[in-house]
Amino acid sequence: MRAFIGIDFDESTKDEIKALQHHYRNRALKGRWKHRDNFHITLKFLREVDPGQKKQIDAILEDICGKQEPFTLELTEPQIFKGRDSIRVLWLGVSGDLARLHSLQSEIELALEPIGFEKENRKYNPHITIGQDILLDDSFERIKKSIPAVHFKPMRVKNIYLFKSEQIDNKRIYTKVSRYDLP
Repeated sequence: MRAFIGIDFDESTKDEIKALQHHYRNRALKGRWKHRDNFHITLKFLREVDPGQKKQIDAILEDICGKQEPFTLELTEPQIFKGRDSIRVLWLGVSGDLARLHSLQSEIELALEPIGFEKENRKYNPHITIGQDILLDDSFERIKKSIPAVHFKPMRVKNIYLFKSEQIDNKRIYTKVSRYDLP
């Protein structure tokens, strides 16, 4: 199965992200928009996972998470990764206890490498993708200034998930497979 490890959001946070996404979507000439249920923060993209690896992943993540305590994150204002002719990615940043988030992500990276999941060479940049390949009817900065500021409520990270990623009817669907609690 194609999979990744990530942090999910509660329903009210997903609604807030969706409402913000709606403002940009209304100003888009084209784009691919993330479904509300697919909003998340990726900790580690795994690619393909076989059943034997899944058991190892479960054991590793249960061990790592069992030693962690819950921490608080907050979503920040929209930002972009520019493409040549369009916005490659429209995303929300993350603030709060970033030291704990980076520590958790790094520990996961290092622990999964010996079982065949290559360590990411680029710096970890936690974010929430809300759209891709977007062409807006005006500049991103002007549109951003015209949208009412959104202040996301802080969220307590109490668990992480192993998500399965599937293509169904030309839509990417993320399904929670396993949950790992931070006691």
